[in-house]
Amino acid sequence: MSTGLVAVTPRPSALRMSDLLQQIDYREATTSAEKDRIYQLRYEAYRRGDAIDANMTRRFSDSYDLLENCWNFGIHIEDELVGAIRFHVLSKEHRTGPALDVFPDIVSPFIESGMTIVDPTRLVVSEKASHEHPGLLYVTVRLACMAAEYFNARYCLATVRVEHMAFYKRIFGFETITEPRPYPTLKKPICLMTGDMDTIRDRVATRYPLFMSTFTERRLLFNRSAESSTFEELPDFTRLMPRLAS
Repeated sequence: MSTGLVAVTPRPSALRMSDLLQQIDYREATTSAEKDRIYQLRYEAYRRGDAIDANMTRRFSDSYDLLENCWNFGIHIEDELVGAIRFHVLSKEHRTGPALDVFPDIVSPFIESGMTIVDPTRLVVSEKASHEHPGLLYVTVRLACMAAEYFNARYCLATVRVEHMAFYKRIFGFETITEPRPYPTLKKPICLMTGDMDTIRDRVATRYPLFMSTFTERRLLFNRSAESSTFEELPDFTRLMPRLAS
């Protein structure tokens, strides 16, 4: 996923990660005000990394934010926005997204074969909050892990700058499959990395229990249908191991 982070944070302890999960609140941005705050946080993060040019609005968004298959999430601690991530769910029904446009020669055959792909981008965290909560990057990227499970994705992508590739290789075992290419709105080129969920999910979940989630948690976050607030079936608490990604 393309990210505005300047540096990769070290792996925090499991105890601290568990404590942090109890404090954070994942919220999909649905109102103009919620999205605007995320665009501000993005701008600050990407400017710190000199990944975008300055602009008068001090916001960073693009046309991909408006797509039906786009999900924008904010990560909050005590009602303060401390992180954000978006992802697109690519399939035969939804063929538009950043990675598909930049890497069509690679992503399009996946889609044509009937696969569902989760394409996370715009991963950012607050500079101040990341110092106070060293695990913030991990709980933010956890949303992409849960999305890959919920949407039954075969692959999750990471479109990242060269300096961030080591994180996705180390944590998720992602493979780099392209040389850097120009990426819309960014000053620096981006590589495409892929994670095959059938290959990596068990290993990652075992090493990093943080990325585990329940069916109910995923449904409450990602089910946009009117029926999502009703519980006609029992929650499936046996599916504790997600299809990992990000």
